[in-house]
Amino acid sequence: MDYEKIIHALIDDIVAEPESVLIRATESENGKDVVILVACEKEDTARLIGRHGIIANALREVISVAGKNENKHIHLKFESFGEEIKED
Repeated sequence: MDYEKIIHALIDDIVAEPESVLIRATESENGKDVVILVACEKEDTARLIGRHGIIANALREVISVAGKNENKHIHLKFESFGEEIKED
């Protein structure tokens, strides 16, 4: 499944600069987990997270449903350009 395409379809209307959004999906060695990193400008990251994380949680829920069709657990992370990427 093309998770990057799904994420773009969900967020392109939310962000101010959709052409600057970078999405990378990385699958774990066991094939069960997928980490999707969404990187964009600081203002757009704030829009995607929303107040109290409401928009981010909604996006996570939608992409989680898509992953369940393939028995995968999706981890969606948001970063702003210029920030260090933190591993969990």
